[in-house]
Amino acid sequence: MEKYIEGIGRRKTSTARVRIYKGDKACTVNGKALTDYFSTKADAEKIVKRPLIVVGMEGKYYFTAKVLGGGLTGQLEAVRLGLARALYEMDSELKTTLRKENLVSRDPRAVERKKYHHRKARKKPQFSKR
Repeated sequence: MEKYIEGIGRRKTSTARVRIYKGDKACTVNGKALTDYFSTKADAEKIVKRPLIVVGMEGKYYFTAKVLGGGLTGQLEAVRLGLARALYEMDSELKTTLRKENLVSRDPRAVERKKYHHRKARKKPQFSKR
């Protein structure tokens, strides 16, 4: 059994459980290669691997991720946050470096709920005076 460090990342309605291993294997998401899983996003590999690149551990570590819920962007950013959290759990001194690159904080933005008597969250029916 390989030793790993785990980090959990969330964004919108996506949740990612990311495990970091020592070595130079291919990174996987839900059992598929990173490029296959996020094939429609052009910069997916750059976005997800950003925490590894910033701390200079790209060739030394690889990760596996399990992602649930949400869409492509939410899943991408959830994996990125999970990876960053796993990295600074491994070495707490990396947190300042990751924070400078804005990779540590969770993005709280999510879809606003629809209100009654509204067409969408904020859009109202047209007002008629008479």
